Amino acid sequence: MKRGLFTIIGGVAGAVGAVALAPVALTTAGFTSAGIAAGSLAASMMSSAAIANGGGVAAGSLVALLQSAVTLIATGAAAAGAVVAAPAVLAAAGFTAGGIAAGSIASTMMSAAAVANGGGVAAGGLVATLQAAGAAGIPLAGQAIVGTLGAALGAAASMASNCTV
Repeated sequence: MKRGLFTIIGGVAGAVGAVALAPVALTTAGFTSAGIAAGSLAASMMSSAAIANGGGVAAGSLVALLQSAVTLIATGAAAAGAVVAAPAVLAAAGFTAGGIAAGSIASTMMSAAAVANGGGVAAGGLVATLQAAGAAGIPLAGQAIVGTLGAALGAAASMASNCTV
């Protein structure tokens, strides 16, 4: 029984280590979010693949997959970062557990919403939703939305820096 347990623990530790080190290994090899780095192992691999393929790197080839992995990693990091940063961003904007902070961006938004709605802030509106998230935390569905938006921004930024998907 102990041997089986140690095998499982070793396998899990190896998998976690591989996932954690993959971005470092890819970047070190020259697969970057800005494209393949000149003079790197990745550039050599790309050159060999292009020669073997008659001038281009085939979609689905190892080089293409490794370069795409960099985009996926950037996208995942952006999604995770967005979910982690969202509560701090809400608090910095003035949506706090104690209510909307005076003189903040949130108070300006609340004032504009009240003027637009005849003196009150509409329940379920943007200001009310952000204040609820600032006061009670972002629910799981909200975290999924924030993560999706962060992933989309991460993918767009990665592609804008010349990384293809």
